[in-house]
Amino acid sequence: MFILSITGTSRTSLLAIALLCLISQMLHSAELETPEYRELDWVELLPAEDLEALMNPPDWLNDIDDSSALDDPALFDSRDEESEVDARYRRALQSGAVREELAEQKVRLPGYVVPLAFDDQRRVIEFFLVPYMGACLHLPPPPPNQIVYVNYESGLTMESLWDPFWVEGELMIKNVSNYIGESAYAINADKMEMYEF
Repeated sequence: MFILSITGTSRTSLLAIALLCLISQMLHSAELETPEYRELDWVELLPAEDLEALMNPPDWLNDIDDSSALDDPALFDSRDEESEVDARYRRALQSGAVREELAEQKVRLPGYVVPLAFDDQRRVIEFFLVPYMGACLHLPPPPPNQIVYVNYESGLTMESLWDPFWVEGELMIKNVSNYIGESAYAINADKMEMYEF
């Protein structure tokens, strides 16, 4: 709150000064509240065409129970494409298409850790970040543009694979592929912290 005590000035001048003080205070508050990292949602990583296809899966996927004998990513690849919906969904599941405008942005992204490499203290230093628990194990697996390769030199000590984390760092367009999966994005993590529900 500002208290003005100015003599010999008009009411309009006082109003202008008060307005300038208010704008200055608002700008300063906005600067304090603006995070260094932009919070990103997983769907923002998807090009519009892939998002539309993934939001409209084939009906037969609804009949597969988690952890059943049919809940196997390899079985999806062996299925014949029966319709255009199947074909579009399959293409989206394998898509490495990215949103180039996100490259080099400092982002904060939540997800689950799929460990790839450890340091001498058994801390995770390389991993895939995925949007849901059990990704890469259940049908369907996430597409490459829904998997982010993360390099975290500080190392992450994990108590459980079921714990979600926030990852902060610069987002890059980079393909990383191994026997577990394939990513279309990468982050060199500056910071990690537990995700609180």
